[in-house]
Amino acid sequence: MKVIICGAGRVGYGIAERLSTEDNDVSVIDTSPPLIHAIRETLDVRGYVGHGAHPDVLSQAGADQADMIIAVTLYDEVNMVACQVAHSLFNVPTKIARIRAQSYLASHYSDLFSREHMPIDVIISPEVEVGQMVLRRIALPGANDAVRFAEDNIAMVAIECQDDCPVVNTPLEQLSDLFPDLTATVAGIWRDNKLIVPHSGDQLMTGDLAYVICDRTHVHRTLGLFGHEEPEATRIVIAGGGNIGFYVAQTIEERQPRTKIKIIENDRDRAVNVADNLSRTVVLNGSSLDQQILVEADIQDADLMVALTNDDQVNILSSIMAKRLGCKSNLALINSSAFLDFTKTMGIDAHVNPRAVTISRILQHVRRGRILAVHSVEQGAAEIIEAQAMETSPIVGTTLREFELPHGIRIGALYRDGKVLLPDGDSKIKTGDRVVLLAATDSVRHVEQLFRVSLEFF
Repeated sequence: MKVIICGAGRVGYGIAERLSTEDNDVSVIDTSPPLIHAIRETLDVRGYVGHGAHPDVLSQAGADQADMIIAVTLYDEVNMVACQVAHSLFNVPTKIARIRAQSYLASHYSDLFSREHMPIDVIISPEVEVGQMVLRRIALPGANDAVRFAEDNIAMVAIECQDDCPVVNTPLEQLSDLFPDLTATVAGIWRDNKLIVPHSGDQLMTGDLAYVICDRTHVHRTLGLFGHEEPEATRIVIAGGGNIGFYVAQTIEERQPRTKIKIIENDRDRAVNVADNLSRTVVLNGSSLDQQILVEADIQDADLMVALTNDDQVNILSSIMAKRLGCKSNLALINSSAFLDFTKTMGIDAHVNPRAVTISRILQHVRRGRILAVHSVEQGAAEIIEAQAMETSPIVGTTLREFELPHGIRIGALYRDGKVLLPDGDSKIKTGDRVVLLAATDSVRHVEQLFRVSLEFF
C-alpha cells in the first residue's frame, strides 16, 4: 500500500514507523526540515519538506499513485485542505484527517465532510478519543488498559497480577474449569518486557500484565478474580482544564451526578471559561504543581488525581505530589514514550498515551481484510483486533482445533446473533461472526489473510 502522511510530529512519526515496518510504501511531508531529516535517518520512508496541502508537494510525494493520505499536522485547516486536494486533483481513494476543533465536529454540521463538500473518509478527534479512554480507565480502576469492541458487548482489559493475585501459578485451562460460566480469555501476557501469546497450559506469574478479552458484563467479576476490587472514584481532581479535561469533567457530570469533581487550570481565562460551562465542577485557577492549590482542592481526601495538561512533566510530578499528599490513586496523560517505561517506578498508577490512542484509531483503516477495530498495546508489540468473518474467509466453517491458527494469534471472544461466546477447540466460526483476538505485530498480516474479503485479496 502506498501511503502519504502529512505531519512528522509524534503521531505522524508513530504511524510512519508502524507502516514502514509492514512493507508499505510510505512518504512523509512536513514543513520542518529537522523533523524530515530525523524521519529519513531513522525510518525506511521518503521525506519531503513542504506544505502538506500544496498540490506540487503532494505530487512530488506521489499522490497520483497513493492509496491513502493521512493528514495529522498540528493544524485542522491544513489537514482538511490536504484531503480535499488529494481527492480533487489526485483521486486518492482513502483520506484520513485529524480534526481537533470541536466546532467542525458539531452534529448539526455533520454534512461538512460529505463527499459532495469536503471529502474526508475518516475524522479523528484526539481530544474525544483520549477523553473516552480516560473515562473508561476511571470507570475500571483495577485495569491498566480498557477498550470495548463488538458494539460495546466485548471488552479487553489489561490486569496486573500483583502479589495477592489469586489466579497466578494456575494453568489457564484450569481457570476455564474453575469458572465455567465466566466468558473471559487471557489472550496475551506481558512479562519482563516481552509479549507472550499463551497456550492453555501456560500460567500467569506475579508481575505479569494479563490482556483479558471478555463479555462486557463480566469485566468487574474478572477484575475481582485477579484480586482487583478497587472501588470506583467518587472524588476526582483533574489537573488541566483543556479540551480533554473539560470533556472528561462534562461527561462525568452527565453520567455520574454523585461524583465530585475539581479542576485545576493554570490559565485564568480558560479557568473562567471552563467554570462557566460546567454546572457542578469546582474550578481552581493555579498550578497543579503548587502544593497549596492541591490542598485547596482537597487532594488529601480525593480518590483519584487525573493529570491531563499538555506537559508530560507537569502530569507526572503533579500525580506524584497528589499521592504523597494523600490521594488514593492517580492517572496521568503521557505523550513521550521515553517516560512510559518508568511510570511504575515513578509512582504513576496508570497512564494514557494519546499517540497510541490516535495510532490505534488510524490502524483500523489501514488494515486490509474485514477489520472493524484495532487497539495497539505495549508500544506496538501487539494489537487487539476485531474482525468480521466473511463467506470467503479461510477461517470459516472449520473447528479452531482443526484449523490451527498461525503462531502469535489467540482468539478471545466471538460475537454472534447478539451473544458473546467463549471460543474453544470445537468452536466453528460462522459467516458474519465478529471475532476479537490478540495478534503479535508480526502476525497481523495473517489476521488480514484470515478475514480477507475475497479470495483475490492477496
